[in-house]
Amino acid sequence: MRIIETPYGLYPEHYHLDRLEDLCVKKIGIQTGPFGSQLHNSDYVSIGTPILTVEHLGENRILHENIPRVTDEDRQRLSRYSIKKGDIIFSRVGSVDRRALVREGEEDWLFSGRCLRVRPDPDKLDSVFLSYLMGLPSFKEYIRKIAVGATMPSINTEILSDIPICYPSLPTQHAIARILGSLDDKIELNRQMNETLEAMARAIFKSWFVDFDPVRAKAERRNTGLPPEVAVLFPDGFEESEGREVPKGWGVATLGDYIEPGKGLSYKGEGLCNDGIPLHNLNSVLEGGGYKYPGIKFYNGEYQERHIILPGDVIVTNTEQGFDFLLIGYPAIVPKYFGEMGLFTHHLFRVRPKRQSPLTNHFIYHLLMAPLIRDQVIGCTNGTTVNMMYVDGLKTPTFILPSGEIIQMFEKIVSPMFEIMENYEQQSRNLTQIRDALLPKLMSREIQVDNITS
Repeated sequence: MRIIETPYGLYPEHYHLDRLEDLCVKKIGIQTGPFGSQLHNSDYVSIGTPILTVEHLGENRILHENIPRVTDEDRQRLSRYSIKKGDIIFSRVGSVDRRALVREGEEDWLFSGRCLRVRPDPDKLDSVFLSYLMGLPSFKEYIRKIAVGATMPSINTEILSDIPICYPSLPTQHAIARILGSLDDKIELNRQMNETLEAMARAIFKSWFVDFDPVRAKAERRNTGLPPEVAVLFPDGFEESEGREVPKGWGVATLGDYIEPGKGLSYKGEGLCNDGIPLHNLNSVLEGGGYKYPGIKFYNGEYQERHIILPGDVIVTNTEQGFDFLLIGYPAIVPKYFGEMGLFTHHLFRVRPKRQSPLTNHFIYHLLMAPLIRDQVIGCTNGTTVNMMYVDGLKTPTFILPSGEIIQMFEKIVSPMFEIMENYEQQSRNLTQIRDALLPKLMSREIQVDNITS
């Protein structure tokens, strides 16, 4: 059987092969965002039309966090740079293989000058199919190879226009898009569920231990809204302790009296491997807190017992490039996903409750996320080009210490939430593996679409 050879793979003879430009809407199918002279950072406003930058291109999805916005006047002025459902937005500079599909609810947003917009002709190409084709590892590698510039790779409309696209009939494209899209939809739903559970846990912590809502309700003879077995644990008023108003029977404490922070392994690069002991590191913590699964490394070198970490342990970053405080001092909880034992690097502190301490791991995690404690933690950082935090950043902060019974109740409520979040994450990682394995096989017709949809 004759095959079609492309820079990113081999395809059956009944596929079609055309330049990307010829498969897109004429004249506006491949377009660069506005020049710098057309839009400045000073033009951004807090309320208005979102404008996408490279930072908002996730894995085939647009990330909605911290998106800058422009006024209605600028939106009209820059209307030629609007996006609609089915567009594919590329990074023009830097990570040129990054792309995101525009979905429902993102229409009429704008894209910045650091991006490129691809708008396929729907009579020729299913945009969802094209976005998955462009997500093939071989396709991404091809994009990186044809980018120009050594220190800062970049692509432009001419480079994108000339890319050869190999594609099957529209019905087959639609079927492939439907199969892969259903997997991605489930992955996205799991992400949203985890986001909701995380927000719920943080809301409970803030209500109980920052705003003291149940205490205030009882003091004002109002219903706490909590089950009786939970409400009874809270006092019904406040008192002064060390110059601060605290719930009755609670007190002001120093964090170092209740936790044991330990610094991790200063490892050697030659100890890194593909199948050793899981090594949790700086890239294992998300900016803003939480565990980052793709950041894991593996290690087969020497270590000591103090470098061992267990599922459920809290890790806290102590290093950050620059001084934006996006990462340093933020915590994460080590998941069960990587097994019963792991190691952690010197860029992290492992934080455990002391023996006889009433604190629990989930309480410590949320405490370190609370703004008042976080301000104290990052106040203990310094450095020149690299910002560093010493162990005093975890020992010196003061906090309001609740009763042990209330902390245990918080743990009882929140711990199952984190177990559910881990299960969703595990499911999503499995689905991602299935999707990534299916993708090249469906594209090459090694697996027939009819065999899956029938």
